[in-house]
Amino acid sequence: MSTQIHPQSAPSTSQALFGDGTPKKAFFTALVVGTIITGINHGDIILAGTLPAIWKILLTYCVPYCVTTWGAYTGKRAQWSRSKID
Repeated sequence: MSTQIHPQSAPSTSQALFGDGTPKKAFFTALVVGTIITGINHGDIILAGTLPAIWKILLTYCVPYCVTTWGAYTGKRAQWSRSKID
Protein backbone atom coordinates (compact mmCIF):
# COMPACT_ATOMS: atom_id res chain seq x y z
CA MET A 1 0.00 0.00 0.00
CA SER A 2 1.50 3.28 -1.05
CA THR A 3 0.95 6.46 0.84
CA GLN A 4 0.33 9.64 -1.03
CA ILE A 5 1.87 12.75 0.40
CA HIS A 6 -0.07 15.85 -0.39
CA PRO A 7 2.14 18.87 -0.71
CA GLN A 8 1.38 21.55 1.78
CA SER A 9 -0.44 24.46 0.23
CA ALA A 10 1.38 27.72 -0.19
CA PRO A 11 1.08 30.07 2.75
CA SER A 12 -1.40 32.84 2.17
CA THR A 13 -0.03 36.33 1.74
CA SER A 14 -1.35 37.38 5.14
CA GLN A 15 0.23 34.32 6.79
CA ALA A 16 3.55 35.05 5.13
CA LEU A 17 3.45 38.74 6.07
CA PHE A 18 2.04 38.50 9.58
CA GLY A 19 2.85 34.97 10.75
CA ASP A 20 5.84 33.70 12.72
CA GLY A 21 6.41 37.01 14.47
CA THR A 22 7.34 38.86 11.29
CA PRO A 23 5.80 42.21 12.36
CA LYS A 24 7.62 42.12 15.69
CA LYS A 25 10.96 41.30 14.05
CA ALA A 26 10.41 43.99 11.44
CA PHE A 27 9.50 46.53 14.12
CA PHE A 28 12.69 45.94 16.10
CA THR A 29 14.79 45.97 12.95
CA ALA A 30 13.18 49.26 11.92
CA LEU A 31 13.79 50.68 15.39
CA VAL A 32 17.51 49.91 15.31
CA VAL A 33 18.26 50.50 11.63
CA GLY A 34 15.90 53.50 11.37
CA THR A 35 17.58 55.18 14.33
CA ILE A 36 21.03 54.66 12.83
CA ILE A 37 19.96 55.96 9.42
CA THR A 38 18.16 58.92 11.00
CA GLY A 39 21.38 59.77 12.83
CA ILE A 40 23.40 59.52 9.63
CA ASN A 41 20.98 61.45 7.42
CA HIS A 42 19.62 64.03 9.86
CA GLY A 43 22.09 64.05 12.74
CA ASP A 44 23.56 67.45 11.94
CA ILE A 45 20.10 69.03 11.80
CA ILE A 46 19.04 67.37 15.06
CA LEU A 47 22.27 68.40 16.81
CA ALA A 48 21.68 71.96 15.62
CA GLY A 49 18.46 71.91 17.63
CA THR A 50 15.89 71.63 14.87
CA LEU A 51 13.86 68.70 13.65
CA PRO A 52 13.78 67.59 10.04
CA ALA A 53 10.40 67.12 8.41
CA ILE A 54 8.55 64.41 10.31
CA TRP A 55 7.59 62.59 7.10
CA LYS A 56 11.29 62.14 6.31
CA ILE A 57 11.89 60.55 9.70
CA LEU A 58 8.85 58.30 9.33
CA LEU A 59 10.01 57.15 5.90
CA THR A 60 13.44 56.45 7.35
CA TYR A 61 11.81 53.97 9.75
CA CYS A 62 9.37 52.57 7.18
CA VAL A 63 12.06 51.47 4.76
CA PRO A 64 13.79 48.90 7.04
CA TYR A 65 10.38 47.70 8.23
CA CYS A 66 9.27 47.05 4.65
CA VAL A 67 12.59 45.46 3.68
CA THR A 68 12.47 43.08 6.65
CA THR A 69 8.84 42.17 5.94
CA TRP A 70 9.55 41.63 2.24
CA GLY A 71 12.56 39.45 3.05
CA ALA A 72 10.48 37.32 5.41
CA TYR A 73 7.73 36.99 2.81
CA THR A 74 10.03 35.95 -0.03
CA GLY A 75 11.96 33.63 2.28
CA LYS A 76 8.79 31.83 3.34
CA ARG A 77 7.67 31.49 -0.27
CA ALA A 78 11.08 30.12 -1.30
CA GLN A 79 11.04 27.66 1.59
CA TRP A 80 7.60 26.48 0.55
CA SER A 81 8.77 26.05 -3.07
CA ARG A 82 11.76 23.97 -1.98
CA SER A 83 9.65 21.77 0.30
CA LYS A 84 7.18 21.23 -2.56
CA ILE A 85 9.97 19.84 -4.74
CA ASP A 86 11.38 17.46 -2.08
